[in-house]
Amino acid sequence: MIFAINEINKNPHMLSNVKLGYKIYDNCGTMDILRAALTLLSGLNRELGEDSCTETVQAILGHSGSSPTIAFAQVVGRFHIPVISHFATCACLSNRKEYPTFFRTIPSDYYQSRALAKLVKHFGWSWVGALAVDNEYGFSGIAAFIQAAKEYGVCIEYSEAFSSSDPPNRLQRIIEIIKQSTSKVIMAFMSHREIKLLATELYKHNITGLQWIGSDAWITDHSLTDSEGHKILVGSLGFTSPKAKISGLEKYLKQLYPSQFPDSQFVREFWEEVFDCSLNRTVNTQKQPCSGHESLQNIESQFTDVSELRFTDNVYKSVYAVAHALDMLIKCDNNQLSFSNGSCTDPKNINPWQVLQYLNTVNFTTKEGERVYFNKNGDTPARYELVNLQFTIRGTMEGRTIGIFDASLPERNQFIMNNIRVVWGSGLTEVPVSVCSEMCLPGTHKVLQKGKPVCCYDCIPCPEGEISNVTDSIHCAKCPPEYWSNKQRDACIPKEVEFLAYDEILGLVLVLFSLLGVFLTMVTTLVFYCHRETPVVRANNSELSFLLLFSLTLCFLCSLTFIGRPTKLSCMLRHTAFGITFVLCISCVLGKTIVVLMAFRATLPGTNVMKWFGPLQQRLSVLVFTFIQVLICILWLTINPPFPFRNLLLYKDIIILECDTGTAVGFCAVLGYIGLLAISCFAIAFLSRKLPDNFNEAKFITFSMLIFCAVWITFIPAYISSPGKFTVAVEIFAILASSFGLLFCIFMPKCYIILFRPEQNTKKHIMGKTSNYDIQY
Repeated sequence: MIFAINEINKNPHMLSNVKLGYKIYDNCGTMDILRAALTLLSGLNRELGEDSCTETVQAILGHSGSSPTIAFAQVVGRFHIPVISHFATCACLSNRKEYPTFFRTIPSDYYQSRALAKLVKHFGWSWVGALAVDNEYGFSGIAAFIQAAKEYGVCIEYSEAFSSSDPPNRLQRIIEIIKQSTSKVIMAFMSHREIKLLATELYKHNITGLQWIGSDAWITDHSLTDSEGHKILVGSLGFTSPKAKISGLEKYLKQLYPSQFPDSQFVREFWEEVFDCSLNRTVNTQKQPCSGHESLQNIESQFTDVSELRFTDNVYKSVYAVAHALDMLIKCDNNQLSFSNGSCTDPKNINPWQVLQYLNTVNFTTKEGERVYFNKNGDTPARYELVNLQFTIRGTMEGRTIGIFDASLPERNQFIMNNIRVVWGSGLTEVPVSVCSEMCLPGTHKVLQKGKPVCCYDCIPCPEGEISNVTDSIHCAKCPPEYWSNKQRDACIPKEVEFLAYDEILGLVLVLFSLLGVFLTMVTTLVFYCHRETPVVRANNSELSFLLLFSLTLCFLCSLTFIGRPTKLSCMLRHTAFGITFVLCISCVLGKTIVVLMAFRATLPGTNVMKWFGPLQQRLSVLVFTFIQVLICILWLTINPPFPFRNLLLYKDIIILECDTGTAVGFCAVLGYIGLLAISCFAIAFLSRKLPDNFNEAKFITFSMLIFCAVWITFIPAYISSPGKFTVAVEIFAILASSFGLLFCIFMPKCYIILFRPEQNTKKHIMGKTSNYDIQY
């Protein structure tokens, strides 16, 4: 401070014809500071050397601690005297209502707390402990840190406070809390006195493996090495004021002599310690006397070392801030003519409130290029260096700069890490892990543990159909409708498309049975054709028999349209082909049944019914019955035809590719018409079953229709309840079963007689003794 004042007084461009004076109160302690402030305010203990000096103190520089500053700043503020601190960082001092005259050249702890929270977040530490000094500085700083940490998703496992004046049991309780905690990172918002006590006690309990995060009140304090457990603090990280350079300060310090400060207890003790002598022989007669003219030029001391000026530069800026305010006030700069007579003030009658007014507008740049100004709360721009406590060659600890923080930059650019090796906490060789719960890998999501902070959670696998492809996901995202989650639940993959295919066992078996039916039908047709002139074949209209065999062939073949990937054409073909071929088949059976009934009715005397149902009428009946089904199918295809449909609802992980009927009315009409013809055929055949004959075909038709109806009646519930591709399989089975039933029941007995009982294949045997009527061939 004295150096800066002397430099200003020698500057011809500042405060011309005005010299700055000072009074230093070098006694520490809150009560002494209050007493000194009251002394300044009352005007007592005046030691002004020149009559030209003003009687009123224009500004107070200090204190370095937040608690003493809080104590006297409110009192001084009532008298509108500016107070400028170089080290009081408590965020509470930014309250303009409580401290209207307070300024500082060190950033508020509000910015430091946010920077520390961002630092913790940068290294992925989401589970930390918090310790503070038991005063306004500690409470305010740790509260701001906890608030900022919460915004960044960092949880506080515990928050405790203690003071160096507390009884020992309170510190022991904190040691036990640290022992039992699971967090490996501790944020310590306290002074060098508390951190020394804490480090010593941890050293005694052999507690290592902790990463310390420190506030600027202790992170670069040179006296840390004096504590017994200082090794515990090696690797600590924290923010502090940037290094600065003050030109001429080193030269000034090395030219000091005790005679320049005869009343300074500090200078006297410093001199005697450096030169191992005594300035006052009456006090210490064992040491050789000091001349007081010893030179500091070749002496290495931390008090003359200007290689790491941090908070010293804040004092320098404080003095210059007051000087610039006074300079503007005297020169009437910035048009601040708000005085009673509208004229510039008299340098001999300057009032503190006038200096206060101009301090709010101070904006200057130091010789080293640093811009200095105060915001509306009296705070200076927040700029920090991130330091890492490391051992030096001399065995001491010093803070090595590994990054910077500038609150004036955009949020994402405020914190920058240098490419420098970081030393971690005692017992740690790499970046420590401090989390309540391990990160949740992709495929899982976080579920909070009941009664614990948000950082404590369980990793639960995502449900089926949902994924998470990032770590620590808070929820799982549903896959699109046509996608499903993989086994790892970290990616959506296309759902498996399922349909009854030719290359699977079920499809292959059905194809074989269809082809078997076609083969047996062709064999039967061949047998009938080779024996077409025999009575068994000619009986009951051989033309209808061949047409029936043809329709059965189509029935077996139409089942193949149900196999394979459904397309628009195949969906329309499978249902219409099935409906038409079965109607053709049932129409032929119905015609044969009517022929049997008419033939035996024609044997009655005076009856001539066969002329009403001869071969022509039989053909027309088949044609008409089939045409009606064709008409139904045409209407169905015209109004709302079947179409391929991707069924996403039946299975969660499979898409069933099937044919939608388009309209249930059309499908029911086709099946209903087939059922109507089958029931009619069954009824007529049932009525004709007991007609006398050695070979009555109505018996076999009745049995075949019984099988047919039984198959299709059981088909309905089986069709509805079968899932996916098995629905198609049930429909194919019904087609094949009913087709085989017709083939075996109607034609196998005839083939048996033709091939193995040729003696029964005679007209006489067929007609028997009951009738001499020749059945229409």
